[in-house]
Amino acid sequence: MTRKILLILGHPETKADTYCRALADAYETGARAAGHEVARFNLADMEFVPVRRHRFDEEEAPEPAIAEAEEALKGADHMVFVHPLWFGMMPALMHGFIERVFTEGVAVRTNKAKRMGYEKLLTGKSARIITTMGMPAIAYRWYFGAHAYKALKRNILAFCGVGPVRATFIGMVDVEAYAGRREKWLARIEELGRRGI
Repeated sequence: MTRKILLILGHPETKADTYCRALADAYETGARAAGHEVARFNLADMEFVPVRRHRFDEEEAPEPAIAEAEEALKGADHMVFVHPLWFGMMPALMHGFIERVFTEGVAVRTNKAKRMGYEKLLTGKSARIITTMGMPAIAYRWYFGAHAYKALKRNILAFCGVGPVRATFIGMVDVEAYAGRREKWLARIEELGRRGI
């Protein structure tokens, strides 16, 4: 079964040789080879204001790049976020993108008749979060509690109805002794793309 995939590269650097970009490339290569449809957004290359100026339930005119991302989100079956761990969280640019795209009428709809006061509009969609980091991935997962992943999974994606949300943590990416593992991870991510998960 082919899927419509929204692929978001959340690394804020524009240079072409970041490992996050290589991972996004690998996922996209695998997905397209398997016949999946991919809408990719490299946030560092986009022109948009990553700060919401109004309340969540108030309309805010989107820039063309944001409007395009909103349409891709509505049509996607699956979304993939690729980002580095910076100061323990996703980069601010990626958070700003989410704040601008996951909005009223796109991700949720206010409905005072509902128990929680809103409807989840992204129910039926799944997601994968691919996070790179300098520390060992096991330390991030168990000692630090994978807090950035949990915040994105629970407070944003599940809030909008997305599930299941899977995680791939890739640690020690800047340590030369582990350079050989980078190629293995690229192959694994490409296979995830083929499977559309």
